[in-house]
Amino acid sequence: MRKVTKVFLLAENRLLREALMRLLSKKSEVRVVGASAYSLVAHEEITAVHPDILLLDSNGLTFSRATLISTLHKAMRNLRVVMVDMDRDENTFLSAVRAGVVGYVLKDASALEVAATIRAVAAGEAVCPPSLSMAMFRFVARQSLAMPVADWGTNLGLSRREQQMVELLRERLTNKEIAARLSLSEQTVKNHVHHVLRKVGVHRRLGIVERWENDRLGGDVIFENQ
Repeated sequence: MRKVTKVFLLAENRLLREALMRLLSKKSEVRVVGASAYSLVAHEEITAVHPDILLLDSNGLTFSRATLISTLHKAMRNLRVVMVDMDRDENTFLSAVRAGVVGYVLKDASALEVAATIRAVAAGEAVCPPSLSMAMFRFVARQSLAMPVADWGTNLGLSRREQQMVELLRERLTNKEIAARLSLSEQTVKNHVHHVLRKVGVHRRLGIVERWENDRLGGDVIFENQ
């Protein structure tokens, strides 16, 4: 007897939720056990029904930065997360992978592709568009050559908190998102970022990441203040 995969839909757009529910209700191997918009109690609704797969829309990345996905993984170690209705953007894709997503479906995907992704993820596979797979290979290759932020930051005199800021700036998080991630005030985050800018010797947030990437790979990037 074929195992039925339990799916929970978490999407801000009601039309998207309803469309996905209609699609999945036609699949005998899938059972939708819940659907809702994002809220502060979303994780409680999800853990209450213990799905096998969680389907998120693009808003899921914002919530995952506030630890939604990591909180759910702690409660349900076998939970697999799939993002749907996504843009063909490398940074967004890599942010999703870092957050713990194992399925990434683009906006122009067909209903058959969505269903196929769910089946594949339920079978233990990871799925991403072929057009974005190269971004994954490049990211892994860079990581293998990377100078750890801790070592780099220590050499520049960064405190442990400031090194943590660099890690989060690499994820392109805003001050508000960093504040939520670290349970700090937005002003405290601004102060830390200002100190990092001064110690690294750049004037822009992106300059911090560029400087780190240049140093770890031994490149010759020309920075704004050079």
